Amino acid sequence: MIDENSFGIIGGDSRQAALAESIASDGFTVLAAGFDRTDLAAPVKKAGLEEIVESCANIILPLPVTADGIHVKMDCGDDKIVLDDAFAAQMRGKEVFGGMMGKLYQTSDIWGTINTHDYYAREEFAVRNAVPTAEGAIEIAMREFPGTLNGSRCLVAGFGRVGKMLAWMLHGIGARVSVSARRPSDLAWIESYGYETVRSDQICEDASYEVIFNTVPAVLFNRRVLSRMKGKPLLVDLASRPGGVDDAAAEKIGIRVIHALSLPGKAAPRAAGEIMKNTIYNILEE
Repeated sequence: MIDENSFGIIGGDSRQAALAESIASDGFTVLAAGFDRTDLAAPVKKAGLEEIVESCANIILPLPVTADGIHVKMDCGDDKIVLDDAFAAQMRGKEVFGGMMGKLYQTSDIWGTINTHDYYAREEFAVRNAVPTAEGAIEIAMREFPGTLNGSRCLVAGFGRVGKMLAWMLHGIGARVSVSARRPSDLAWIESYGYETVRSDQICEDASYEVIFNTVPAVLFNRRVLSRMKGKPLLVDLASRPGGVDDAAAEKIGIRVIHALSLPGKAAPRAAGEIMKNTIYNILEE
């Protein structure tokens, strides 16, 4: 029998484990599949896919739902769940939540008949998720950069949500912050915050930097840009695959690149789980 106040969490990483425990602490029934190698605090119950389908009205899939377009992303599980017509058919009549669901929809036409919600596409999720992303990026830079960020010359490429948060945090710890953007309105805001402004098409033409954080989901740091860099800055690339850096060119020139993906799950999984939970609750209330 299906409990309308029940949640089935299928697959994921430490963020989904924290999400399961947080929803259960609110008094809801929570069943979780794909956490064979992770301890989950009671009253979360580990279960198989069949039991979750039979018992739960709300299904939560990971972020991203799938990495290969074939299986549910299950970093903590031993088994594999195939995304096909059979899997999609089991979701009929349920509220299905997931992150970055584009590849999921390509696995079956049946998804067009199911109530799905992409929490990753929600503005409140993106804004709140920028905090652990920025903190994680700074943690990497502190660990890998031989100097101190305080007093260092840092460039933040891009002035989206993560770029805004990252520039603010770097400025707060005493870094000398420059921020690049394309739009005149963004450049005006960057200047008003007290950062140095850089047009995206003029990156590294004049100034030199010790640490660069890229948030732009396009190959901004191509061979031409990398070759005109002064010095050998540490480059932390936060952009989704394929990233914002020409890796082959960077290696040839001798610029070290660190690809930093899924930082909220690595740097602050509990906070990331709370952000997911609150976003899902907002969707359900609406």
